Amino acid sequence: MEAEIQSSGQPKSCVIANPIYDTVFKKLMENERIAKFFLGTLLGENIISVTAHPQEFTYLKRPDSGKKKPEEETVGYSIFRIDFMATIEVKDGEWKKILIEVQKSWDETDVIRFRNYLAEQYRRVDRINGEEIVLPITTIYILGGRLFGIESPCIKVERCYRDMVHGNAIDEKSPFVEKLTHDSYVIQAGRITNEHYSTKLHELLSLFEQAHFIREGSEVSKQYTYLSDNKDILFITSVLKEMVANPQEREEIEKEEEAMRIMALFGKTNREQTKALEEQAKALEEKDKVIGEKDKALEEQAKQIAELKRLLDTK
Repeated sequence: MEAEIQSSGQPKSCVIANPIYDTVFKKLMENERIAKFFLGTLLGENIISVTAHPQEFTYLKRPDSGKKKPEEETVGYSIFRIDFMATIEVKDGEWKKILIEVQKSWDETDVIRFRNYLAEQYRRVDRINGEEIVLPITTIYILGGRLFGIESPCIKVERCYRDMVHGNAIDEKSPFVEKLTHDSYVIQAGRITNEHYSTKLHELLSLFEQAHFIREGSEVSKQYTYLSDNKDILFITSVLKEMVANPQEREEIEKEEEAMRIMALFGKTNREQTKALEEQAKALEEKDKVIGEKDKALEEQAKQIAELKRLLDTK
């Protein structure tokens, strides 16, 4: 597939499915070529091969007009995750295997579930060539929202070894340390702006920009303007174009969008209820404080009366 360029030299635009949705991202990551490009571009590594592990993919479904009993409906929304065992080229002719965990969520405040999934990975033992082995872990978080105070759309949190006695950096790596600590990458889809394509990473991130939506009130599809000769980017856009054009696949994305609306409504209601309860508890606390102060004043008054009575009785 070749890039579509107008005679003026300006890029044409095309309509693509929004890859921030689990339905879309899942299909992308199931394609080995796309997965290798996505992971390799983000990590800045040469990915020799990737093997995907079972994914988690559930969302809240809208009641089906009485076709199912209420208890048969899906009643929860889970963070989407997909795990890869990747072979990475370290040096010429040398490579290593790592475990890459990709988690994607619309709600960056759900830290507990992120931590729980990470704990599962640290307990995990993989089998390679008949041998049980614990692999180093790298985590990737794709957030639909924005982190407060961090404007960069893509950040890397990396470790360094430092000699605490002499204060210098240590270049050598230890398998012990590598398996008990990990690097992390965070993509903030809400902060991506499709302004330029100075690097391959910029081109990749531009696909996740949350703007230029086709229909008001819906973020399922968007207008995407690209000017790229990168065959992997062009391949990804072709898959996204096909998804939004396919009625069945588009319907699945729209179901997920509806689920997110419901969850957002539930979340708003829960936050309002929580705020009301907090305010009620604060009011009761203030009331108890006032009552306590009144009791203390009455107690002091009773003591004064008792002392006055004692003085009168002694005369």
